Amino acid sequence: MRLPRRQFLALAASAIAAPAIPAFAESPTKTKLHGLSAFGDLKYPPDFSHFDYASPEAPKGGRFVFSVPYWYFNQSPLTFNTLNTFVARGDAPPRMEMCYDSLMTRALDEPDAVYGLLAETVVISEDRNSFEFALRPEARFHDGTPLTAEDAAFSFTIFKEKGHPSLALPLLRLEKAEALDPRTLRLTFDGKQSARTVLDAVTFPLVSKAFFDVAPFDGASMKPVLGSGPYKVGRVRPGQSIDYERVADYWAANLPVNRGTNHFDTIRIEFYQDRQAAFEAFKKGDILQRQEFTSRLWATGYDFPALKEGKVVRRDFDGEKRPSMQACALNQRRERFKDRRVREAIAICFDFEWTKRNLFYDSYERSQSSFEKSDYRAEGPPSPAELELLEPFRGQLPDTAFGDAVIQPVSDGSGRDRKLLGAASKLLADAGWKRDGSFVRNAAGQPLTLELLVDDEGFVRIFSPWVGNMRAIGIDASVRLVDSTQYNARQNSFDFDLISMALSFSASPTRDELDGIFHSRSAGLEGSRNFPGTADPAIDALVDAVGRAQDRETLTIAMRALDRALRARLDWIPNWFSANHRVAYWDMFGFKEPKPDFGFPVEALWWFDKDKAAAIGKA
Repeated sequence: MRLPRRQFLALAASAIAAPAIPAFAESPTKTKLHGLSAFGDLKYPPDFSHFDYASPEAPKGGRFVFSVPYWYFNQSPLTFNTLNTFVARGDAPPRMEMCYDSLMTRALDEPDAVYGLLAETVVISEDRNSFEFALRPEARFHDGTPLTAEDAAFSFTIFKEKGHPSLALPLLRLEKAEALDPRTLRLTFDGKQSARTVLDAVTFPLVSKAFFDVAPFDGASMKPVLGSGPYKVGRVRPGQSIDYERVADYWAANLPVNRGTNHFDTIRIEFYQDRQAAFEAFKKGDILQRQEFTSRLWATGYDFPALKEGKVVRRDFDGEKRPSMQACALNQRRERFKDRRVREAIAICFDFEWTKRNLFYDSYERSQSSFEKSDYRAEGPPSPAELELLEPFRGQLPDTAFGDAVIQPVSDGSGRDRKLLGAASKLLADAGWKRDGSFVRNAAGQPLTLELLVDDEGFVRIFSPWVGNMRAIGIDASVRLVDSTQYNARQNSFDFDLISMALSFSASPTRDELDGIFHSRSAGLEGSRNFPGTADPAIDALVDAVGRAQDRETLTIAMRALDRALRARLDWIPNWFSANHRVAYWDMFGFKEPKPDFGFPVEALWWFDKDKAAAIGKA
């Protein structure tokens, strides 16, 4: 995300007082660097002691039990049946990534900076296509064996060949990962990579080659993959809970990137298939912290005794300064959804104004963009620079991509806006779907069917009025609630008509992360997040333009052009968003405020306060 001008200038001004540290795009070659950044100067110099948002003075100890608000790779917040999080197969528990170290790690108070963790330094080649990392000699796995460049090279190679799409796609342009000696790793790209590709790759968790010499990489197993990170897997109850135990002799505990983080001795994740059951567990104190995503509960459910007695705190935290996306995808691998007019008719049937008032308690705003809450959201007519990127695709993209940014229609809030439903009916008729009794049919006499796939009862409640409106205009629509295992399997194999997704992008999105959602190369890749099956050369070219950006201004222009094209195509039907985190927690934790702008990993930043815990009977 592009920083607001005042914050950008303030950051730049603060950097003037520090030693000059070059931006990644302008970083010197053949020079040992302690960190990389896409555009602006690094905030932290080579000799920094810890990140400003970390808390070195905080005590270690205690237990943190929570329901996770986000997850990565093949992870699921509802259940798990494997501890291998690196492949598309199976459902792994969230936060397995805490068990593994990476070459570098992100600073959460900078939009795109990474600093050395396993890698003490990195050297960029003169052609900027290869990167040599000097690994720290003290790095070791949890079993005491050294973590070497051979392990790192193996990790990148196997991720590219067999890894989850979130790992494999960013490594598409990786030509070779090689160990030059036990402590030197070289990553060589083919020259067609985005300038920022390496910023994604260096944050990937690394694994042990020796472990996978005797175990299949792509197998689903309840045996933890050997790690090297600040936590390791403790007690496991498959599908119910997992404990992560802090590694007492963690080799990197006192590195600047880790000092003042990872305070809890035990981090437990509890799994609940039902949101209400999870909420009841929180009320009883079985869960100690949760982010609330159900507006009805936030508005009416937080009146239980522990909250009234001051034992539980309920408050908002600022959201991250990163683009976010919550939207529904219509699967265009199915012929009946390929016509944009059909997609538009379906989108019109979603009455956000009624939903906001009656189901959301006015706590959400309508999303219009795939990049909400950021400067990448297009507004009004395109600028000349945006048009320059779009013009080559006039005639390929819908005409609406070249005018004012597409905005979803505003209903009268009745829940059954006759004017909008009439417009939706006309769109279906224009697309060849004629009314025949209760439903519309195509020329072959087939009805227009649509199944909205969900894995949570809360979405049944939210989407049922949408289904009702679709049925009113002749679409044979329904909501299908399935368990999380079936949901993930159908999602990964694109076996659905319409499905929803929520995610956040990095503050300076790379081509690699956009590839997995919008680019044609991911349309047929099972396990990717290209749920609509978008495979449009115009979109591909705009994603590539994002990858070529060499400064924030150019990046913002390319992202806005991409946003215009995506909104015009309507592969994704925008839903809603919230500006803040709604958080409730038992008052037994300490944390530093304000939270960092670009991340909110409470399990890594908060700590157990035994005096607070004793005051509420939780010691």
